[in-house]
Amino acid sequence: MSDLAPHPSTPPNLKARVKASYDAIAPAYNAWTTSHNVLRERYLARLLEHVQPPGTTPGSSSVDSTETNNPTKTALDLGCGAGVPSTAALLAAGLRVQANDLSTTQLALARARFADETRDGRVEWLEGDMMALEFAPASLDAVVALYSLVHLTREEQAAMVGRVAGWLRPGGVVLVNFGLEETEGVTVERWLGRDEGWMYWSAWGAEKSLGVVREAGLEVLVEEISPPLGDSEAEFLWVIARKV
Repeated sequence: MSDLAPHPSTPPNLKARVKASYDAIAPAYNAWTTSHNVLRERYLARLLEHVQPPGTTPGSSSVDSTETNNPTKTALDLGCGAGVPSTAALLAAGLRVQANDLSTTQLALARARFADETRDGRVEWLEGDMMALEFAPASLDAVVALYSLVHLTREEQAAMVGRVAGWLRPGGVVLVNFGLEETEGVTVERWLGRDEGWMYWSAWGAEKSLGVVREAGLEVLVEEISPPLGDSEAEFLWVIARKV
């Protein structure tokens, strides 16, 4: 991509610029990324295979009395966008969902799409920087972060993985993808051909990203590289990991 440029230092207004871009290009991005949804759905299905069914403790088929009193599992969707397909898949699996995104526009689209689930409390929308989120330790059963951590600086990516590990219950699982090529930070001025489409990505690369996951106390269950999809040239490392 000829319009990508190295970005050795973090822009002071990085989060504001990413938010403004997604607010402006949300419909165009959602249409463009539809071709990626088959891959998202494939890994979401694999994640859900590892979510412990209600009433069981990790590694056991026995019923836990504390779980039977509150059998609903809770998932966090980091960078949920308009809620498709990740929030939709988590809701369809019977999970209660905390759905976060930086973009006001994307969350407005998500709220409209999932109006019934919003009213009955099955999904709560959390607008803002994911780094500002707070959850009780060991309170989540699953976390999903698809094409979202890549918009953080590398240092924030590592910190976010550590926080996710703290939020997960023992046996809880996370699905995340990382940029495959190591880069301190790259920007594109007109992503998707839009004047408002300034965007930023960073990545530790495959091996260092896996190291970040393991250092957080997570057991890697799946580590796979996906080929570029559609007109994208980017490859990603897909990881499913479990809290031990």
